[in-house]
Amino acid sequence: MRLTKKRYLLGFAIVTLLLWLVRLLFPQVAEPNSVSATEVPIVPKYADADMGADKPVTKNEKSSPHPILSVPSYRETFPDTNAIQMVAARRWGVSPVKNRADAEGRMRELVYIGSSPYYHVDPLRQSIPYLVPRAAVLLQDIGQAFFDSLYVKGIPLHRFIVTSVLRTKDDVARLRNFNGNATENSCHLYGTTFDICYNRYQTVEDPDGEHRRQVRNDTLKYVLSEVLRDMRSKKRCYIKYEVKQGCFHMTVR
Repeated sequence: MRLTKKRYLLGFAIVTLLLWLVRLLFPQVAEPNSVSATEVPIVPKYADADMGADKPVTKNEKSSPHPILSVPSYRETFPDTNAIQMVAARRWGVSPVKNRADAEGRMRELVYIGSSPYYHVDPLRQSIPYLVPRAAVLLQDIGQAFFDSLYVKGIPLHRFIVTSVLRTKDDVARLRNFNGNATENSCHLYGTTFDICYNRYQTVEDPDGEHRRQVRNDTLKYVLSEVLRDMRSKKRCYIKYEVKQGCFHMTVR
């Protein structure tokens, strides 16, 4: 069959009409794909323990840092008294340690926590860096969750500082000589309890890299309080907000 100009125009008109009918009946075929082949979903390396960050982002989508929320009230969010924490300390802890020599003989019951990439332990004068395994895991989990929260909020990484850990009976006796608020029956005796400072932090820096931007201690405290609130809500620990000591005093449960 010879293709004439008239037949070509007639065929073109028929094809155009068919395409118009298809679009009219199935409008979705004309919509662009929501994700192109180059926009492969990328799941963030870190997930926010506080915010539940599980939404994947694409290369063409600019992700925004998660907001810093803190907690409504430190005193109301972390109200657990020594009497409440003592119940957990006696349940999960070792029998009170008499002195340093006694502690050295308890290595089957205690774990050394003096070194970690997630937290820094202050030079200890009235305690020693040992915890029962259950409490050591809690401390490590808090440190990891703190790092994750800083990452998704766009804040340079910092390590929180542990200021008090296991106290022997001799430690408690010496402490009571100059600190009237120190209790003789301390939860620290059982290896279940530690204090995290909330007004000092250690910046994580590359010794050979550029200097990291400074972050206010209050900002880091807000993030830390979110992490601790979630740990407490999961019934991982009891926490008391200590004003005079400048720390979060907590016991594993």
